[in-house]
Amino acid sequence: MVTLHINGEKHTIDASQDMPLLWAIRDIIGYTGTKYGCGKGLCGACMVLMDGNAINSCQLPISNAEGKKIITIEGESKNLQNLQKSWAELNVPQCGFCQPGQLITATALLNSNPNPTDEDIDNAMSRNICRCGTYQRIKNAINLTVENK
Repeated sequence: MVTLHINGEKHTIDASQDMPLLWAIRDIIGYTGTKYGCGKGLCGACMVLMDGNAINSCQLPISNAEGKKIITIEGESKNLQNLQKSWAELNVPQCGFCQPGQLITATALLNSNPNPTDEDIDNAMSRNICRCGTYQRIKNAINLTVENK
């Protein structure tokens, strides 16, 4: 049994200690906003916040997540909600598949750096791939979030 703290709730699950956190989140707990992309930690679709930092949930065994505060795209965080408003205002998503991971990475950026430069944004967001090429709109939405705080 592993107890995970996800989106402010405690979830005790019966699963192998080496199960990737992504599968526990999606298949056992039922939060489907976090996406499976490459399965190798390269695309960022599976990003979640763990103690405020963006991590690839497809690469992290649940045994390493026990006792940590996990926030998915369905969770609440001031920066996450403010970014979601900017995302909607600027109509950022196209297909939308990568957007939960993009938003989580942007949240982690603003958690650690409330006034990022464009270079800071480019560096942080380089962990996420968008097949639709919405990178400029993502950067604009992050900058709008910073301006509106």
